[in-house]
Amino acid sequence: MRILVVDDDDDVRSVVRRALLADGHVVETADSVKAARIALLDGAPNLVLLDIALPDGSGLELCGALRGEGFTFPILLLTAKTDVAVRVEGLDAGADDFLPKPFAVAELRARVRALGRRAGGALTAPVYGRPKVAGEVTLDFTKRRATRADVEVPITARQWAILEVLVARSGQLVTRTTLLDQVWGEATESNTSSLNVLVARLRSKLGPNVIRTIRNEGYAFGVEP
Repeated sequence: MRILVVDDDDDVRSVVRRALLADGHVVETADSVKAARIALLDGAPNLVLLDIALPDGSGLELCGALRGEGFTFPILLLTAKTDVAVRVEGLDAGADDFLPKPFAVAELRARVRALGRRAGGALTAPVYGRPKVAGEVTLDFTKRRATRADVEVPITARQWAILEVLVARSGQLVTRTTLLDQVWGEATESNTSSLNVLVARLRSKLGPNVIRTIRNEGYAFGVEP
């Protein structure tokens, strides 16, 4: 994968770059919002690692701006702030995952692998091909295009990943543990909080009944008869 690392800390950029190069990725680095914008002129990367606090602006604002411009590559936020409010703000801006600082290189590699699979992995048979329709919502997983009442709805890479798992078992219960394992790779308190927020955002975008909650168990996709 081509990965862009945006962080103003020389040591962080160096450690992350070495780790990702060792895993066979092509790595570009930037130390500011301006430098990141210049790097993006060469074409969209497969993944962006983005620090929240940059010397010439906010990583959260850059994240939101990129989503507003139509960029759909996964964005992994690097942050020393781990409170729920910051995670919610990041998810609202379109981020797909968080990696709190300081982090272990092994965890960094695992998060990158997971996001890479979600961005470029093959879709499961039940969601590949013909678009899925639920009420006024149409999901085209091949084209990564979602519409509600014929109006296009922006869906992030992480949100598509959740939808893939739910639609593959359309109408059936998918437990929270299954979603966490397949989308995040592990069931942690932080990932559970992110799942709750992302499902709420999907309901806001697609309508309240497209993803149904099975109390104390998980979720199911499809408008209830």
